[in-house]
Amino acid sequence: MTSLPDEHPPISAPRTGILLVNLGTPDAPEPKAVKRYLKQFLSDPRVIEIPPVIWQPILRGIILNVRPKKSAHAYRQIWTPDGSPLASITKAQAQALQAHMGDDLMIDWAMRYGNPSIESRLLAMTDAGCERLLVAPLYPQYCAATTASVQDEVFRVLGTLRRQPAIRTLAPYHDDPAYIDALKSQIERQLSALDFVPDVLVASFHGMPQRTLALGDPYHCHCQKTARLLGEALGRDIVTAFQSRFGRAKWLEPATDKTLARLAEEGIRHIAVTTPGFSADCIETLEEIALRGRDSFLRHGGEKFAFLPCLNAEDEAILMYDKILGRELSGWWQRP
Repeated sequence: MTSLPDEHPPISAPRTGILLVNLGTPDAPEPKAVKRYLKQFLSDPRVIEIPPVIWQPILRGIILNVRPKKSAHAYRQIWTPDGSPLASITKAQAQALQAHMGDDLMIDWAMRYGNPSIESRLLAMTDAGCERLLVAPLYPQYCAATTASVQDEVFRVLGTLRRQPAIRTLAPYHDDPAYIDALKSQIERQLSALDFVPDVLVASFHGMPQRTLALGDPYHCHCQKTARLLGEALGRDIVTAFQSRFGRAKWLEPATDKTLARLAEEGIRHIAVTTPGFSADCIETLEEIALRGRDSFLRHGGEKFAFLPCLNAEDEAILMYDKILGRELSGWWQRP
């Protein structure tokens, strides 16, 4: 092998990498940290499709002066000794995948909003020699506000680099058999561990404004297909609903909070809720569903409520990601 001249810049050995990306989280469950996070999140034009000249005065003058305190209270209810559940679980997913797939790959993780940032991890991976990089937004169902936003940021960062890695991005996997099988296996295990049999299984997905459907976003269709395939795999009907409404615009329906209240009022006494649009538990699942959703269902007449955690870093999830990501790395990486 020819040696490099003494004045040549150092070169890392070439590697192939996977960057897992999830939505984001504040650094702490405190108003100042939440305000920083919300400012970044709600300033993304993929998330808020209102002209900045109209939206920014509303965001800075009203929302960022009111919402951080309320959101910080919600985050404090689900914060763990390891910090944000979303961050700690995404980190655990990356570590488990690294152990499962082997050291021939470099597997890292990032948040679209907050820390660790996509930019910081992309730069770290390229500095470590990653010449081929698979970016994996951990959103099973495609939405411009999530998947496309991750890709926007990835390519923005790449635009600042002189030496760019070859890039692949993970396609939506809402109907991938490996994903449906993982959900089926975990949900069956979770249901069998309950001390009651649910009368109804609800699949709650993150909501989006109704206009995104009219504009051609496939998110609603992806959610419906996931629910249908999951119901067929489980051999039972699933009630599909959408959570986390924000603002005054009309959002996808039916709304999860109204659905839980309605089911209780109609005489449904035992219920379980799964959230197959989320790859890791977070404030939307742990506070909005497991806490507030439970309270609402019981307050309206329900008797038993079970929140079924996300795939997280469970064995089903790691085996599923191994299949999906390994397939996307075809030609770049060979399993040891």
